[in-house]
Amino acid sequence: MTTHSSFSLWQRPATQPGWYAVGLAVTFVLMFIINFTVFMPVSVYAPDAWWRQTLLPFYGIFMMLCGLAAGVTGLIAVVRKHERSCLVWLTILPGALVLFFLLGEFLVPH
Repeated sequence: MTTHSSFSLWQRPATQPGWYAVGLAVTFVLMFIINFTVFMPVSVYAPDAWWRQTLLPFYGIFMMLCGLAAGVTGLIAVVRKHERSCLVWLTILPGALVLFFLLGEFLVPH
């Protein structure tokens, strides 16, 4: 009988795609926190600021791409590379969140 590696929360990723997925997910979470703690409150007090039309669209697109890339890379690590780290499994959540936002944006008319 063969034993497989245990499924543990504190187990570090064993594959390179697993590490990339964790890095992209951490980047997405940090950008998400910065967006809601810095950019959104400041935009209320400065609605006509130049950076709202210049910087925020690119920031938002890059943030969403990081989340989507984290989810896709995490799925590749789990399915193809048989990654068992719980951290890599958690990277699928930002990808699902971004897909949920995108589907809501395109399927629900404003």
